[in-house]
Amino acid sequence: MEETLKDLLLVLGRIVTILPLLLFTTIYMGKRTIGQLPIFDFLIVIILGAVVGADIADPEIKHLPTAFTIVMIGLLQKIVTHWKIKNRKFGKFITFEPTLVIKDGNFLVENMKKIGYSIDNILQMLREKDVFDPAEVDLAVIEADGALSVLKKISKQTVTKEDLTIQPTGNTISFPVIIEGNVYKDSLNYLNLDEEWLRQQLSQHGIIDYHQIFYASVNQNQALHFSLAKEPQTPLPPIRH
Repeated sequence: MEETLKDLLLVLGRIVTILPLLLFTTIYMGKRTIGQLPIFDFLIVIILGAVVGADIADPEIKHLPTAFTIVMIGLLQKIVTHWKIKNRKFGKFITFEPTLVIKDGNFLVENMKKIGYSIDNILQMLREKDVFDPAEVDLAVIEADGALSVLKKISKQTVTKEDLTIQPTGNTISFPVIIEGNVYKDSLNYLNLDEEWLRQQLSQHGIIDYHQIFYASVNQNQALHFSLAKEPQTPLPPIRH
């Protein structure tokens, strides 16, 4: 019992001493580390968590080396961040490049596969940006930290007080009717449409097989928008850090 109480007091003492040190180190590393998590900073956070967790959970681990490790990790992160700013090639080596996933409302399937993002991931991230119709998107980019940046088409951008001569249009929402070749009949039923209407619309664009479609949606005005599973080879705008 006495030994257990001693271990508990030791763990409590480590918590009281390690948390202020961890807080100071995180503040020293900068706002960027907690606001965004590129791959290197993500690894730093994982290592810090592992070091601190082991120190708190295991009384047999010496406390002073743990404190020294935390300080050294903070210094290393600061040095690497400085190198990234000074040397662009080094920065690109340890950081993911931005990836274009939508261009002119069309999903770039191969780019999505390269970074492991599904259509569901992108649609969710678009909704988080208040975009409920991919057809409204001019460009969408997955940034180095995994976040989505969206540039809407000019006709769909929010009207400001400076745009007094422009009449804002109502919000639009589209419903998926085909995802990766599979037809969603419930969406068609909701819009009072059927597969015959869908086939006619696609045939006007020379599409006879649903599996040619990666994603297709219909908005409340019954306007069809689709992206092909094999998008045409067109030049893409170079997006960099």
